[in-house]
Amino acid sequence: MNPSAAIATVLLDELIRQGVREVVLAPGSRSAPLAYAAEAAERAGRLRLHVRVDERSAAYLALGLAKASRMPVPVITTSGTAVANLYPAVLEASHGYVPMILLTADRPQELRGTGANQTTDQVKFFAGSTRWFHEFGTPERRSGQQAIWRSVIGRAVAESRGYPSGDPGPVHLNVPLRDPLVPDQLDDTGADWPESLTGRPHGEAWLSLRQPDSHGRGAVTGSGIAPVPRTLVLLGDLPAAHHSSELAELADAAGWPIMAEPFGAYRRGRVTPNGPLLLRAHEWVEDHLPERVLIGGRVTLDREVARLLSNPAVTVEAVTPLTSWADPGHVVRRVHDWDDIERSHQAVASCVDRAWASQWRTAGQVVAAAAVPLIESSWPSGPAVARTVVHNLPADSGMYIGSSNTARDVDLARDPREITHGVVAVGNRGLAGIDGVVSSAIGFALARAPHPAVALVGDLTFLHDTNALLIGPHEARPDLTIVVMNDNGGGIFGTLEPGRDSLSGPYERIFATPTDTNISELCAAHGIEHEYVGDSDVLAERISKPGKGIRVCEVRISRDGQREFRAELGAAAAAALAPVSNT
Repeated sequence: MNPSAAIATVLLDELIRQGVREVVLAPGSRSAPLAYAAEAAERAGRLRLHVRVDERSAAYLALGLAKASRMPVPVITTSGTAVANLYPAVLEASHGYVPMILLTADRPQELRGTGANQTTDQVKFFAGSTRWFHEFGTPERRSGQQAIWRSVIGRAVAESRGYPSGDPGPVHLNVPLRDPLVPDQLDDTGADWPESLTGRPHGEAWLSLRQPDSHGRGAVTGSGIAPVPRTLVLLGDLPAAHHSSELAELADAAGWPIMAEPFGAYRRGRVTPNGPLLLRAHEWVEDHLPERVLIGGRVTLDREVARLLSNPAVTVEAVTPLTSWADPGHVVRRVHDWDDIERSHQAVASCVDRAWASQWRTAGQVVAAAAVPLIESSWPSGPAVARTVVHNLPADSGMYIGSSNTARDVDLARDPREITHGVVAVGNRGLAGIDGVVSSAIGFALARAPHPAVALVGDLTFLHDTNALLIGPHEARPDLTIVVMNDNGGGIFGTLEPGRDSLSGPYERIFATPTDTNISELCAAHGIEHEYVGDSDVLAERISKPGKGIRVCEVRISRDGQREFRAELGAAAAAALAPVSNT
């Protein structure tokens, strides 16, 4: 099977698994793989295919079919002006809240902008008239693509049906295809493809979720959040601090263990300490796998989480308060509306496998006992500074966490159980950039007054936004302690792939990027109080006894050895859990 035939076969199969029963085709050359797949599905009795020679009529036919069924009807076209002819029906579907999927074939990226025949810019062609747009990568003969293709179809059907907002409408999927555009043979089973193309067993859809009914009301396709005894809850970055609390309360009701990134506000009693280190103990994790991981928010800080979620023995489900959900690994099998949390409390109450949950709690304690002494003795490393700040926050204080290494240091080093009650931690995790963090922290501190606030940032993050300190004499100033971990450059690159060559080549210039900036003098120019802090007890006092106005505490740390220290912590965690890996 060639790549174009493979993606077409999978896309049509997953559309059918999601409930699609009608497909409209306007014939064309570039869309041939999709046409063959649709015709094969009709011959197998899985859908009804409608062929029209005019794309405008084809789109309106799909609209009429969808008006009656309230299920999205895909309309398949070739590239170029064929796509433009869909626009009138797209506008009608958008304003009329009619579900529709525009499945447009396109030239691969290397032919765009070259004058190739029937080639125009089809990316976001319908602009604001669609509920969602996605362009697939050009398919290639390699494994690892089926999950992407199928999860995108699940998301497209959900968006078209208006999940979870009750706002259905058209969705545009653009499919770049390379020659050959005809199957190697009709009824090709794909047996020679590098991975299975058969999808989930028993005809199950790749993604299941609560869909709104024709009146926009939620219609439960399952039974809310099921009482799966061996469930691990993952808390990521959520839009509001109370969201973390609400999902943590459900986990508490069930008795499920929790792993959490350092954002939000919640009772932290059940949260696994030093969670990223526990996941580095691969043998122990394999022996104590959860049946299900239930995710709330965007989990972005640790690659070991992705390793766990990609394990085929683990079912991944997401809970979302938004009209979208995070799934960069294309592993989520079920999406729950946020209201499912409240309605599921009674169903999941005390359902946990107590022995398994106890093993997770014990493992967290064992890892903490091995890691904490290493972290504390490593002062002034990033994890040691982060631990000192987090564990000395006053009650009800707010913490703004910088991006890059800073957020990862906090995630690695903290024991959530020891954090003072009422602490709210946030960060700019939407795109996780370093720009504007100081300004955001000042705004956060102003909004939370009179509660104290702390910002923990790296030197590049601080320097990138020093204009935040340009506050006029008539403007409100918050009480904010800014802790700057100054390693004179981009220390995170030493822990990533470029860091393997940090002792040679151009690494220092193009990744580490030292600036040699005198932060003390910069603060003086702005009239900001500055202090070098070289002792952990002094830093602990500055955090626990916040002062007035904006002040900067600078802690100088070394970029050297950060990669090795993280490896040492991971090895210590694995070694500590080795004796209990099969208990």
